[in-house]
Order: sequence, then structure tokens, then C-alpha cells
Amino acid sequence: MRVPLSWLREYVDLPATETGRDVQAKLVAVGLEVETVEQTGAGLKGPLVVGKVLTIEELEGFKKPIRFCTVDVGAANGTGEPQEIVCGARNFAVGDKVVVVLPGAVLPGDFAIASRKTYGKTSHGMICSGDELGMGDDGSGGIIVLPPEHEVGTDAIELLQLVDEVLDIAVTPDRGYCLSMRGVARETAIAYGLPLRDPALLDVPAPNAYGYPVQVADPIGCSRFTARTVVGLQPEARSPIWLRRRLQKAGMRPISLAVDVTNYVMLELGQPLHAYDRTRIDGPIGVRRAERGEKLTTLDGAVRVLDPADLVITDNRGPIGLAGVMGGANTEIADAEEDTRTTEVVIEAAHFDAISIARTARRHKLASEASKRFERGVDPQAAAAAAQRTVDLLVLLAGGTAEAGVTEVTAPSGPRTITMAADHPDKVAGVAYGRETVVRRLQEVGCDVYGQDELLVTAPSWRPDLNEPNDLAEEVIRLEGYENLPSTLPTPPSGRGLTDRQRLHRRVGRALAGAGYVEALNYPFTGEAVLDQLGLAADDARRRTVKLVNPLSDEEPSLRTTLLPGLLGALRRNDGRGSHDLALFETGLVFRPTGQETKPVRLPVDRRPSDEEIAALDAALPRQPRRAAVVLAGAREQAGWWGKGRPADWADSVEAARTIAREAGVDLTVRAGQHAPWHPGRCAALYVNVNGEETLFGHAGELHPRVIKELHLPERTCAMEVELDVLEQAVDGALQAPRISTFPVATQDVALVVAQDVPAAEVEQALREGAGELLESLRLFDVFTGEQIGGGRKSLAYALRFRAADRTLTVDEATAARDAAVALAAERTGAVLRGA
Repeated sequence: MRVPLSWLREYVDLPATETGRDVQAKLVAVGLEVETVEQTGAGLKGPLVVGKVLTIEELEGFKKPIRFCTVDVGAANGTGEPQEIVCGARNFAVGDKVVVVLPGAVLPGDFAIASRKTYGKTSHGMICSGDELGMGDDGSGGIIVLPPEHEVGTDAIELLQLVDEVLDIAVTPDRGYCLSMRGVARETAIAYGLPLRDPALLDVPAPNAYGYPVQVADPIGCSRFTARTVVGLQPEARSPIWLRRRLQKAGMRPISLAVDVTNYVMLELGQPLHAYDRTRIDGPIGVRRAERGEKLTTLDGAVRVLDPADLVITDNRGPIGLAGVMGGANTEIADAEEDTRTTEVVIEAAHFDAISIARTARRHKLASEASKRFERGVDPQAAAAAAQRTVDLLVLLAGGTAEAGVTEVTAPSGPRTITMAADHPDKVAGVAYGRETVVRRLQEVGCDVYGQDELLVTAPSWRPDLNEPNDLAEEVIRLEGYENLPSTLPTPPSGRGLTDRQRLHRRVGRALAGAGYVEALNYPFTGEAVLDQLGLAADDARRRTVKLVNPLSDEEPSLRTTLLPGLLGALRRNDGRGSHDLALFETGLVFRPTGQETKPVRLPVDRRPSDEEIAALDAALPRQPRRAAVVLAGAREQAGWWGKGRPADWADSVEAARTIAREAGVDLTVRAGQHAPWHPGRCAALYVNVNGEETLFGHAGELHPRVIKELHLPERTCAMEVELDVLEQAVDGALQAPRISTFPVATQDVALVVAQDVPAAEVEQALREGAGELLESLRLFDVFTGEQIGGGRKSLAYALRFRAADRTLTVDEATAARDAAVALAAERTGAVLRGA
């Protein structure tokens, strides 16, 4: 909400010395988010005056049309002689009043004006457009043409209200009443302790039987509908400068008098309005839900297929507007340039259900100033005053006549009352405000308060967010000042901190970051196209996705079943922008439906759901395991004076999985595997032990060349993805810190020859079991194949480290442990010592 300070002063008598920055500080203190204070006309320096065009000479021989004009600026130029000005605009004629900037002036942007020779003539100043003066779009598309009643030589800076301050307020959803000058003025008055001149306090005639006929078929969707009629509008009437300027400062473009007036009143009172050309309405105005298949052409020219949940305004022909969102083109107010100009209007001021309007606006992707206000809550009691204010302005500015008929259709409703203990705000804030302060603050926001220890509070009609004692307590606390609340650190009860699961997830993230990976957070959405690019089979479980009803993108309408698409997309973007050595990781949820989910129930909003209803909702959710994934490309170790470096390969992705397993204190078993999207010959299946059974933990390795080509990834891109929920199940008790022995280590190397198809993991497992408890670590440091070994065979060289916790091992003890390890490996895998 953009709030011009000059407009705000009409409702609150602010001190003359108060600047926009001062008002900003006051409003921030009472809880409004004032993002910026814009200084309009900053750096502007006159003379800037009203001039009258006397002559126009068309200059020939140039690439674009150029005009040489003489303009009467009165005594503003010091001589009284006509001012000679060269101008390229075409939207003005002889006799028009225009805005002229004379030599010596400075326009916004530090643009100094001086006499200069151009197009063979000397131009002494400029004829100005709205953009050149920093006014924004005024709808003219060129030079500002003023109404004829303004005197030549008048100061245009004051006339056009060019110097002002505009507060830009980010209105939160619960403060919808601040989407109006009335609401912001109320907060300003409270902040300064000054009285408010409420613009909604108008004398409004009582409804009668002579108004325009209105039929409301859905009183829940439309609880109030006020209609007023104004006839005899002067077709040539234009919006006055003050009205157009206020609209421009508030961020709206002037269109025509009738439309400008409805927009002005909406900004002033917060009540959206709509003006219909009465000659284009066929029969009574109706309010109902749309019928399936009905269509409506809205004011933006789009033909929209309506949904049965849409609330629409109708006449005898069908829908003529989307209620609370946008009017229809068939009853649009005719522009002043059209042959058939509007002289009779019917003004609509209605109150619509906030949820219904919000859903309609999102369903049609049609956000408007009206829908923005309705979905945040509009004062239902302001409809009649807004209609009256619109009528008054149309009569005043367009010479119209207000018909005596007043239509007002209302649904029965009562005031919202809240019972609250007088000391409830004290208990919430930990501050002793006292009953008098509580009552005074609630009355300032518009509440009626009765009672002593137990307060009966009636919330004002413009505050639909006040529904319970905590809402009232918040009002007292914010007006008394959040900065006055004591800073007290809460004392957490013992034994409550992060869960084991949370600690594990954090350790995994820190470990991967410590290993050189950079965290990338991606949107949890995916589509069929990327699953095709990953080469997933038609029956792959990762193709069973959860479809979103209202996706952010039609290309990604589902929730992800794997973390890889998002990570690979991030890797591709960074590689395309020149970062070729990449190591990224992500931890997050994936969504894996089992097919056993039930249909979700719609939870009630008028009470707390029962345990059974919450359980039924949980049963409708898909399985949501937490996963961790990494992707690598380019160099894993950089080249430099220290060495040649090396590229990332499949072994690095496997090592990332080992890093994660070590954080949980779990042993990882690596076997050859085949799983899309990995290369079938360079894919590792990762296993951990869960309750004595070897359980698949994830996969790692180099991606398939076809996948790399489809996704436009760097060559030899590698990836790893594991399921942290499985890792959590594999954890056996608390993680034990390693014990450092003071005794020396005994190292024994062994090279075993096995068949080519024997996995190194099986050999390693046999060595570990055979070596016994003296074995501290085991590392494969060489794999060799060749003629010396024989066809179909390979040599695996391991380094075995032995250590005892209570003594120095003898050579015989270390050798015996090694021999036992080799013996068990020979028994299980057929391994023989190399050279034996």
C-alpha cells in the first residue's frame, strides 16, 4: 500500500515538522512494515509553469516529426513574450494548456534545462510529459494536457503536487484494513495519540424500494450488496488533477472519471467498488455461483471458463463479472473517446466471502486490487459509506444526479464478542499493563469494552482478525511497544533438545560440507520429462509420483521421488556459468506413494480435528523418507605446484557414502550393482546391516553416458544417493568415540589372487572376520591384473593394521592374526597368496 503523506494529513493533524521518515518510525513501532519512503520530486527546481500553446509549426526534412511551438507562459520568463520551444510530441494542439519547464530549471534525475539549438531552431525550455516529471503513467502517452481553467503562468510544481513523500507499506494478511488510507490513518492517529477524522463517517440515506433491483442467491458468499445509481454524467468530464495525482502516487493509472472515482474511494476506505454502465445491464443484478461451462470475458479481454465454485455477478444474459475480482467487458464503462459515452452508472459496493474470492483469484490466476483486499478482509459496514462517497464525487466532478433509490441487501449477522481476562495481556507479555491500559488500547483500535476483571470485548467490523483473547493481547502489546518487552531467555527443560534423528541429519550435512561439498537447496518438484531423461524404466517405483492439484509449474506438477534431478539441474546451471569443478550435496525429503493411501478427509475449521480425523489425514500421506545425495563433476583435486590433481570419479561418490556411514558409526558394504541412472559397469550398491540383515542403503557411481547427454551434463559426472532413514535403523546405540591406544601398531601387507568376478567386498569381509579383534583397520591399496596373474584373475593388495589396547603385539601375534585372516578368505572366496 502506497500512502502519500499529503493525503494522510487530511485525516490526522500531524505536526508540520514531521517527515515521512518520522511517520515511518512511528508506524514501524506499532507493527506496520514500512519498507521505503519515496521522495517524489526530489531535486526538482523551477521555474515550471502552466503555458498555453499559441502556434505550432511542423518542421520538415527530419527522420521523425518535429514541431516548433510558441507558448504563452505569462510573466514566468521575465519578458512576457511567447516562449519558443521545439517538441516532438503529437498529442497536443493550438490552444491547449501544457506544462512548460524554462531554462535554469532542474528536472528529476539532475537534468538541467538550458536554451539550446536543435533541428535548426533554438528551443528555450521543454513542454513536459508525466515521465519527465517523475509522475508515472497518466494514460496520455505523451505531453501533459491540462484542463483549460488553469491560468497561464501558474506554478505547476504546486498544481501537480510534484513534491511529496510516499510511504510504501507491506501489509501482512492479518492487517487487511491497512490496504486503505482510512486504516493507515487510524494506525497513525494511535501512534501519535491524535484524533482521527474517519472518512467513512458520512450521512447515508436509508435503503428503500426504489433502488436498482438486486437478487442475492448466495448470502454466504455475498453478505451485503449496496447499489446506487447516478445519471446525467457529463460525457466530457475528466478527473481533476488532484484525483489523478493521488491515484498515481498510490501506484494506479488514471483511466476515466467514473473508474478513477471508484479506485479513489477504494484506496480511501478500503472497500472495492465497481461501476456498471446502466444502459448495458439487462435486467436485475444477481449474485450466484457460476454454472459449469459458463464463460465470461473480463475487463482484461480474456475469455474465462467459470468454475461452479466461482461467485459471479449476473444480469438476464448471464455472468457480467467475477465477484470481488474483476468486472465483465459487456458492462464496462465506456471510454471518453468512444462514440457512445457512459452517462448513467450503477455503483456496486458489496461484501464477499474472503475464502471464496481468494480461491477464485488463484483459480483464474487473476489477482486484482479488489481481490487483494477482499481476501484479507474488508469492513462490511463500509459498503454503504463507500457507495455514498462515490455518488458524492460523481455528482461533484461529473455534474451527475443521484437517484433517490438505495438498494441494500444484507444477510443477518451479529457482532463478534470475545471474553478475556483483564490481566491476560499481562500474562502473555510478562509485563504488568493493568486494566486501564488494556481497555484504553483496545478502545483505540475500535473495540467496545465492558466489564472489570472479565472483559467483554466487541471487535470492530474492520478487524476480522480479532477472534480470541490472544489476538486482543497482541493488540495491547504492539501498541504499548514491542521494544518495551523485557528480554528474558527461556529456560529449556532438561532432556529436551535435538532428537537422535535430528543430530544425525545435522552431522551428515556437516560431514559432507567438511568433505568439500556445497549444499544446494532445490524445489521438491519434478515432472515426467526429467524421469525420462534419467532413463527410468516404466515400472520403476520412482515414476509413481504424487500429483499436485495446483502446481507452480505445469512442467513440474509432481513431488520428487529422488533428489538427483534437482541436484543435476543445479550442477548443469553452474557448469554453464563457468564453474566446472563442482561437488554439490542436498539432504531432504522425497515422496514415495505406496498405493495404500486413503482419500484425504477435509478437516473442519470451526473446531479442533479429532484424533481419528488427524489419523485419517496421516493415512492419506505418502511415505516421506529423508535422503542425502551428492553430484560431482570436473576436478576433485586441483592441479598446482603440489601435483597434477585428479578428476572426480565413481570412487569419490562411494567415499561420500562412506563419509555418511562413518558419521553414524555404521559399517558400509559396497557391491557391484545396476540401477538407473548409473552406468551399469560403474555402479555401486551400498548396504548396511539392519537387525542382522544386509539392507540396501543407496547407490553411487558414474552416471550413464546417455543420461549425461540427455541432461547436458559434463562428461563422467558422478552421483550418490542414500536413504538416511535406513542408516538411522542401522545405528546400534549411541555413537562411541574412538579410543586412542598408547601402544604401537603392527602393519602386515597381504596380496591375494582371486577370480575376476569375486567382489573385493567379500574378500575384505572375510579378512576382517578372520583377523579377529586385534585388527584395527583394513585398506585395499592396489588392484592388479595381467599375464603374471593369469587370465580371469585379479590381485587384491591389503594393508592390515593390528593393535592391542593393553600391550605391544609381538611379531608372532600379528602374523598369526594375518594368517587367520588369509585362511578364512581362502575358504570363502578361493583366494590364494600371490607368489605362493
